[in-house]
Amino acid sequence: MNGRNIVASEFVAGNEANLRAINPATGLLLDGDFVKASETAVNDALMAATIAFKNYRVLHKDKKAAFLNAIADEITNIGEVLVSRASAESGLPLARLQGELGRTTGQLRLFANLVAEGSWVDAVIDTAMPERQPLPRPDIRKMLVPIGPVVVFGASNFPLAFSVAGGDTASALASGCPVIVKAHPAHYGTSALVGEAIVKAVEKTGMPKGVFSLLFDDGYSIGSALVLHPQTKAVTFTGSYHGGMALVKLAQERKQPIPVFVEMGSINPIVLLPNAIKNKAEELAKKYAASITLGAGQFCTNPGLMLAISSAELETFKQVLTDEISKVPSATMLTEGIAKNYAKLSTEITAEDGVELIAASAVKNESLQNQSEARIAYVDAAKFIQNPKLHEEIFGPYSLLVVSKDIAELKKVIAVLEGQLTVTIMADSNELQQYQSLVHQLTDKTGRIILNGVPTGVEVCAAMQHGGPFPATNDSRFTSVGSSAIYRFVRPLAYQDWEQELLPDELKDDNPFGIFRMVNQLLTKDI
Repeated sequence: MNGRNIVASEFVAGNEANLRAINPATGLLLDGDFVKASETAVNDALMAATIAFKNYRVLHKDKKAAFLNAIADEITNIGEVLVSRASAESGLPLARLQGELGRTTGQLRLFANLVAEGSWVDAVIDTAMPERQPLPRPDIRKMLVPIGPVVVFGASNFPLAFSVAGGDTASALASGCPVIVKAHPAHYGTSALVGEAIVKAVEKTGMPKGVFSLLFDDGYSIGSALVLHPQTKAVTFTGSYHGGMALVKLAQERKQPIPVFVEMGSINPIVLLPNAIKNKAEELAKKYAASITLGAGQFCTNPGLMLAISSAELETFKQVLTDEISKVPSATMLTEGIAKNYAKLSTEITAEDGVELIAASAVKNESLQNQSEARIAYVDAAKFIQNPKLHEEIFGPYSLLVVSKDIAELKKVIAVLEGQLTVTIMADSNELQQYQSLVHQLTDKTGRIILNGVPTGVEVCAAMQHGGPFPATNDSRFTSVGSSAIYRFVRPLAYQDWEQELLPDELKDDNPFGIFRMVNQLLTKDI
């Protein structure tokens, strides 16, 4: 396998082919040489995207939908090879990646349907009122329009669904924006295969060549160059807090600042209310042992914090949780760096004042490299409140149980938490009525609040909100999952007093979504 950079939707050479992918389970190099991109390739990609944008932005919605469906088709055609390579590069099991493949093609088709249906542009039509007093009203029509080339950084933990043809790319292309992807160093081969599939879809559907580019790099220089390039109009990133904030800072330092949408992690608190623990201690312990260790804990929605009130039933919960965690075998993590960081942080945390390790994996596979050991720690609420280090994410199969004396102390724990992607409440209906103020407190901390479930597993749908208050993301008004993700890459544009034939189709009088026009006339008829 040879992976050259894809610029202007064609394969081009960059510098010397000196990048290799590594199998994290064995530590061995995988087949394939990948070309490290140069800053010249960055400029070529952005200039090609800028040229492509002139045509792609006004392309008929049915053609954009056909393009997205064609990408899904091409990825499906290489499904077996793609999943095999992704497993070799990530250490993730084939079954998990087959599911992720379905999610990847499914969200491409979701956006294809969204674009074809058309109402997402939020067309608003206020027709003229020439007889209105004391002043006539002009004809004003507004819709959402794409902003320009988007840079997408591939994520380490989702080699398909948050990578080259993942949700960021799909939603940006759906909006009418060309995309330049920086492949994640953990999965060069997977990225190259998907890039080739997108190139085939570009050719089959007659898209402008610069609508998609893919660049390889193993450091930070190319990423910085992509963010700083004057033709870049938006950036997406899923990863660490430090990485995300570095990109935000770069974008703010530009002569023309641009939006950067970063997802930076979350500890996803689980609040175990008294009746839930009293009635289902054993069931909940088993449920959360499975959720904490799913995929070696390498999910942005991994439940890294469990909050409870002291009780006899909680001791049962702790014992069952300890037993269940001890049965979970160690698993390969995505990269050597992630494995080392997890081992370091999950070990260091037990040295903090008042923290006790209460559970750990007892089953190890010595033949595997970069293994994770599932760990559960315990601390009382007072120690947790006093120590900000305990509030930070540890990426991997780890969770911290924080025990409060009563509901008042539990609220104090919640008060010190930062923004989260998810918060989960385990409770019965009577408790929800009893603790309404606590529920309201939790809603201020998160983008998605879950009742009696687990946070791992993010449904791709119109109602999904995958983004929360800082530092979970840098802008909680948007989501990176679901059809609403498209709104990151558009801006409103109003047309005033334009003739019908010159207007975009969405704003003409025969617009099928004319309900906006009728509603607005009713609202403004007496103004």
